[in-house]
Amino acid sequence: MNRVEHPLIAINGELVPGKTAARLSLNSLYPDAVLRAGGVPIGIPPVGGPRDIARLLASVDGLVLGGGDDFDLARLGLGENHPSVTPVMPAKQDFDVELVRAALERKLPILGICYGMQIFAVVDGGSLHQHIPDDRPGAREHRGNVLHSVEVLAGTKLATIVETRELETVSSHHQAVATVGAKWRISARDDQGLIEAIERPDLPFCVGVQWHPERSPQGSAHDRLFRALVGAAGVARSRELFSPAR
Repeated sequence: MNRVEHPLIAINGELVPGKTAARLSLNSLYPDAVLRAGGVPIGIPPVGGPRDIARLLASVDGLVLGGGDDFDLARLGLGENHPSVTPVMPAKQDFDVELVRAALERKLPILGICYGMQIFAVVDGGSLHQHIPDDRPGAREHRGNVLHSVEVLAGTKLATIVETRELETVSSHHQAVATVGAKWRISARDDQGLIEAIERPDLPFCVGVQWHPERSPQGSAHDRLFRALVGAAGVARSRELFSPAR
């Protein structure tokens, strides 16, 4: 397999409680989107420690951080949890936090979706709205596959990728990014000012979106996000293969 043309894209999986042990789960829409974009998807279970994660990331060319339940901010030492919070399983949150920190350090191409965007804020200097209705009274409901538009900000990597200033998006969340760290740039908002996308300009490809591009119609601007990720992963793979240090 030519991994420059068809790079290997890891997708973080879910843990679902079971009777005797947690079950591993992966939403099939993510690998479908990666395949359409020309990548080779591989699901990764949230198990193992830092050394295991380092070996994993050394073996892939890009990363999709998919959606999930809520963050347990108390577990992270970031304050008390809102009563509405339904936390992801502790093992998954611990794994994902370490995964993202290591992937950012490696400058691996990353696309974060919903929970996958919020984790950027959690691990890299930002903060979250724990419950949008309480933190932003009067804001529209974002749960239940809500269709709404977002404004893509000019001059951002996201604007270059999607080639439009306005996108119709599908959302399903009640937590959201409230602030971003110093290295991050906001690249989209909704018409009420809620942050809908962020990016790291200092990295080759690191984009997070609050909506679900994998649920959007095939052939839409949302597919370009996955094509951009796969393209960046192929470039990264090529540079690694032909680096003088190798």
